[in-house]
Amino acid sequence: MLGYAPADWIGLVARLVLGGVLIVAGGLKVTSPLVSARAVQAYQIFPFDVAAYIGYALPVIEIIVGALLVVGLFTRPAAIVGTLLMAAFVVGIASAWARGLTIDCGCFGGGGQVGESETTYGLDLARDLGLAALGVWLVARPRSAFALDSRLAGGA
Repeated sequence: MLGYAPADWIGLVARLVLGGVLIVAGGLKVTSPLVSARAVQAYQIFPFDVAAYIGYALPVIEIIVGALLVVGLFTRPAAIVGTLLMAAFVVGIASAWARGLTIDCGCFGGGGQVGESETTYGLDLARDLGLAALGVWLVARPRSAFALDSRLAGGA
C-alpha cells in the first residue's frame, strides 16, 4: 500500500488521533485563557499564580504539538511532549480523584467544581492513558505514512 509498512499506517493513526485530540483540546481553550487557568487552579497542585500561567500556556502548547503530529513534522520530539502532557494529565486527574476533589478535568474547556455525580475520572484516565500509549508508539517508532519528516528526509 503506497510503499508503507503496516506499522507506518499504525503510526499515521497514532499521529492523527493524538494530534487531533490535542488540537481540539487546545482550540476549545485558547480563546478563554482565564477559564483554562481556573481549570488548572482547580487541581490544587501548583501555587495559584503558577497554575494560572500553566493554564494560559497549555492551550497554545497543545495546538502546536498537535499540529506537528498531524503533519508528521518533528514527530519524535512532538510525541515526547504529547506523551508527557498525557502523563501529567493522568497524574493530575488521579491526584484530584484520590484527594476527593469534585472537578471537571477541563480537558476540553470548562473545568472547575462540579457535583460528585458529574465527575468522570475513570473515563478521563482511560482516555489519557490510551492517548499516552499512542504517544509512546510514536516515540519508539516515529516513522509513519504521509509524514513530512520522511518527505523532508527524502523518503516515501
